[in-house]
Formats: sequence, C-alpha cells, structure tokens
Amino acid sequence: MPTPDGLLLDPNRFDPKRLDPQSRRLLKGLIDWFEERGKARLLRDDLDAAWVDDFLDHVKRERLFATFLTPSEFADGDADKRWDTSRNAVLSEILGFYGLAYWYAEQVTILGLGPIWQSDNVKAKEKAAAQLEAGGVMAFALSEREHGADIYNTDMVLTPAAPGDTEGVVFRASGQKYYIGNGNVAGMVSVFGRRSDIEGPEGYVWFAADSGHPDYQLIGNVVHGQMFVSNFALDDYPVYEEDLLCTGPDAFSAALNTVNVGKFNLCSGSIGMCEHAFYEAITHANNRILYGNPVTDFPHVRASFVEAYARLIAMKLFSDRAIDYFRSAGPEDRRYLLFNPVTKSKVTSEGEKVVTLLWDVLAAKGFEKNTYFCEVARLIGALPRLEGTVHVNVAQILKFMPNFMFDPADYPQVPTRDDPADDVFFWSQGPARGASKVRFADWAPVYEQYTHIPNVAVFYQQVKALKELLATAAPDADQQRDLDFILVVGHLFTLVVYGQLILEQANLTGLDTDFPDLVDQIFDVAIRDFSGYAVALHGKPGSTPAQQEWALSAVRKPDVDAARFDRVWQHVRSYDGAYQMRP
Repeated sequence: MPTPDGLLLDPNRFDPKRLDPQSRRLLKGLIDWFEERGKARLLRDDLDAAWVDDFLDHVKRERLFATFLTPSEFADGDADKRWDTSRNAVLSEILGFYGLAYWYAEQVTILGLGPIWQSDNVKAKEKAAAQLEAGGVMAFALSEREHGADIYNTDMVLTPAAPGDTEGVVFRASGQKYYIGNGNVAGMVSVFGRRSDIEGPEGYVWFAADSGHPDYQLIGNVVHGQMFVSNFALDDYPVYEEDLLCTGPDAFSAALNTVNVGKFNLCSGSIGMCEHAFYEAITHANNRILYGNPVTDFPHVRASFVEAYARLIAMKLFSDRAIDYFRSAGPEDRRYLLFNPVTKSKVTSEGEKVVTLLWDVLAAKGFEKNTYFCEVARLIGALPRLEGTVHVNVAQILKFMPNFMFDPADYPQVPTRDDPADDVFFWSQGPARGASKVRFADWAPVYEQYTHIPNVAVFYQQVKALKELLATAAPDADQQRDLDFILVVGHLFTLVVYGQLILEQANLTGLDTDFPDLVDQIFDVAIRDFSGYAVALHGKPGSTPAQQEWALSAVRKPDVDAARFDRVWQHVRSYDGAYQMRP
C-alpha cells in the first residue's frame, strides 16, 4: 500500500524525481518561500486582501515564470526554458495549495501569453519573453461587462488611424474590459476587439496593450480579495503594427485555443486547494473528542472522509492522464479537446464536492479565520465558474459523444509524458473547429481490463447501459435543444470519459496493483454519481417513457465490502498530522 506522501502533495517530502534538477529546485524554492512566510502571514494577507506583490518579487528574483512559461524558441539559449505542461501543472498545484490568489496571478499570465505565442508577430513574442525574464506578468482581456466571454460580441472597437495621426499608429482602440486578472500590473495585456470598418469574423483583432500607458485607464478591482480582477478602459489607445497579434478568423481561433491551453490549469489549482484542506480536516477531526469519542469513530464521518479522499485521488488521476494527451496532441490526434473541458468542469466540480464533504465534518471549525480551510471553502467554487460555468463545458463535451461512444479509431498508446520537452503544438493548433470529427480509441477494453475489481465491473454495466440508451432511445431534436435535459446526458457521458482516464492512470502508476482497494472505492463513488444522474433524467419533464424505463434500469448499488472500506479508511486516517504548515 502506498505511503501517505505518495498520493497527495506533501511539501515536507516534495522532490519529484521525474522532473529535471532546475525545475525541482525552482519548485522546492517556491514551497520554501511559502513555508518560511508561515501560515499566519498567508492567512492574514488573504483576510486583508493584500495584493501578491511579494510573491511576484519572488517570481522575478527566481525567474520562475520566465523559466516555465517561455517556449524554447524564445529562450535565448536558456536550456531550462520551455512550455512543459507536466511541470506547469505541478507549479499550478503548489500555488493552489497555498492560495488561489497566487495561482490566479500565474493563470492569467498563461492566458495573456496565449494569443502572443500563437501569433506570427515575432517582435511581440520577443517583447513577451523579455518581460517574463524581467519578472513581468501578463493579462488576457477577452471578457466584457455586457457580453462576458462571448467572442461573437465585443464593444472594444479599433478605428483605423486618421490621416496625420501619430507616426506608426494603425488603429485607435476604445472600449472597456471586465474581469481581467493582472490588469493592474501587466506589461502586456492581450486585448480582443473588432475593427470599426470590417463586419463579422474578418474584423476580429487581438492586440497587445500596456497597463502603464496613459490611455489605459484602470477603473478598479471588481472583487474584494488578493486577486486583482480588473475593469479597465482604453480611450483612443494607440495601436501600432508591432502590437497586432492576430486578425480575422485567426483571432477567433486564438481566443478558443488560448482557453484550451490556459484554463487546463483550473484542475491542478483545485487539486492543490483540496489537498491542503484535506490535511487540515483529517488532522483536526482525528484529534477531536465529541461525546467521549474521537470524531472519526462515527461511521458517517469515516464515510465522508473516504469519499472525499476517493474523489480527490480521482481528480489527480484523471488530470495527470489528461496531461499525456495534451502533450502528445497534434493535427491527427486532438483528443485533448474533450479531456480539456472535462478537467475544467468535472475536476473542478469534484473539488467543490470534496470541500463540502470535509466541511460537513469540520462544521464550525471550517469558518475559523486561522484555518486555510476557511479560505478554500470561500473560494473553491470560483474554479468551476471561471470558465463560464459548468454547463458551457458540458455542452462542449456533448459534441464528442457520438464518435467517442460509437466510432472508435486506432491510435498508438499514449505514454506517460513527463519528459522535459517543449509543447510546441499548443501554439500551432490551427482553426478552432471540427470538434464533432475528433475520434477516440475504444474505451471498452480499458474497462474490461478491470472487471475483476468489483465496482469497476458494476460501473462498466452502467457505461454499456448508456450506450444502449443512445442507440435505442437517444434524445430527439427537441430534447437536444432543451439544455436542461441534455446536460444530464452530458454528465452521464462525462463519467464514462472520467472513469476511462482514471483507470489508464491507475495502470500507468501501478495504483491498480499497489492499492486496488482505492480504485474500487473510487468507482463506488462513480456508480452512485451515475445512478443519481439517471434518476435526474427520469424526473426531467421532457423524458420519454422509454428513457424513464432506461433510467430506473441503469441505477446500481455499489459492491459493499466492509473490510475494503476499512482498509481505505485506515490509509486515510494515516494522514493525521502528516502535514501542517509552519506557523
């Protein structure tokens, strides 16, 4: 059975051998920086809504973002600089472990870099690389107060420069942007707008603005917290040729492709937050006496902890395996386009469930301001909502369902991708279309390999039942237009995808042989979730009699094994005191 420090991030034992020495040094140095500041300072800065300038000083001093977020093409001979999704995910997890505000500063820098690294503007790329080297951060200005992140509508208008305007100016930009992280300090703000003289997609433009420019008006922070989520306005802002990043349909694709790459880290940020909260919760509860007994003697408390832990490990397994598909992607293998919205919606939603389960045990303790848990409980819900809410991603997931379920293709096995390589495909994804044409390897053999694990076998029955539903009583045209109805189908399908990658990663890491009880327990949860969505489908106003009959027939009870549950619980309890942040 793995030791506790083998599955969760433990700052006391952090030394990922799979990463190169410089990456390990920088990540360990980041952990040491947080630990030396201590928990009291960490929590006080959160309560005081203190901007993360001391963190950014560390980033600058250690060249952290420069090393992790600069593609090797613009590394200027530095062999450690590359865009490596595997190590970026570790960085994101660590930042989430210590505070969402630190994660957010990195996250929006990644988004801001997306249109830059995708562009053909070499000068802009060189400028971005230089600013990262100097310790700068970036911002991604897509959203607006009236339109949200609706790419089809923007009130940021670029008017062609008038005759006699300042030499070199090609446009004057005017308009406001809203919900823009790092908009207070970003040296390069990637701004999405439209030309006043061209209608439709041909008029879309991404350009780079400077938050320090006199015509850049910082209106304020739209939230209360350490994160600076800005509202800013441009007023006749001069846009030069060297500021233009992408235009026309390429600008539209750059927006979507940036989200594909940049918001993947929502999953690892959520994982880090849940891990720290879990350590606090088990250490408190296992040492709390209530009615003369440790709180963890109560069966419902043990059930909550085991379920929370199973969900958390499932989050990590899926996310780690999704990284492999991201890094192995190319024009002929775009499966990452499905796994990406699953990380953004499913993994982050699972993070909320983990925290709720732990909070049900901690109760009033979860409100105390001297706990990291209090911060997590307040902010964990932000992650599944940063990407336009869960339903946007589930609607995207549904586009892949027909090919995934019914039309498999042959692919070579995707290996574990933790090699120190530059993920160059991210910046040459091409047009953002064709999701319904993406094909996948057959999911059935993955499940069939594990039918000796009781709850995997039960869940596999449910997966096959979903395929039968889609073949015999699939949603009709009216139901497909009813988002309230079709989203339930999307959640059922998401569980199939989620379970497949969990099993693949369990195999690659040896968890399936080292700790099969935990895999069994993870699918105990999956069975109950699937049954819950099936019941929800039954109750929808638009469900047909055939769909209602299917729904009830798809409900399953997990395989019950008290001895297995106790073994998993003993493992969970072993985290008591395993990690506590320095005071």
